[in-house]
Amino acid sequence: MNVRLTKEQKIKVLNSVDVYDIMQQILLRENKIRRNQEHFWVVGLNTKNKILFIELIGLGAVNRVNADPPDVFRMAIYKLAVKVILVHNHPSGSVDASRGDQAFTDRMLKVGKLINIEVVDHLIITENDYTSFADAGIMDKLRNSGLFEIMGPEKRELEQWKIDTERKRAEKQKAKDIAKELKAQGIDVEIIKKATGLTDAAVRRL
Repeated sequence: MNVRLTKEQKIKVLNSVDVYDIMQQILLRENKIRRNQEHFWVVGLNTKNKILFIELIGLGAVNRVNADPPDVFRMAIYKLAVKVILVHNHPSGSVDASRGDQAFTDRMLKVGKLINIEVVDHLIITENDYTSFADAGIMDKLRNSGLFEIMGPEKRELEQWKIDTERKRAEKQKAKDIAKELKAQGIDVEIIKKATGLTDAAVRRL
């Protein structure tokens, strides 16, 4: 689920504090019940470190949330992000990185390397505090861990998934371009929808 950002939140990220300030605001938007669940977000950045999107990709139990590589990287491919920052909250109030947190980050880092999207950091956040894997030196350690190297059938599967996702993105963009041109010509929305396969909302946003 794409997180709606204010103009002030679409910033150039300079450090982990910048990311936490925004993610803290997003977490505190949730009601108390939802804050007692783990959330997993992906923050996408362009080449200038400007935030392109923040997507909530998982909402789990009190102490866990599941996320797979396609969930983590799909929006980054669609939005042409070159870097991502992973963020999840700990309802317990602890910002310690567990072995599971580090293993998950290691795997995403290696998948990102394969598909040319850099995983630059992983933040564990609470309502009042956070830990940055990059600031703590964990990202450097994971890059050199030698674990989760992607190869063989899994490598081919992920490469094909990226190609398929990019193709879908390109097709969607082409449909938007056609719809925009038809709309400029005053063509009825219903006709544009049938011609492009776009939803009513997507056409009206153009």
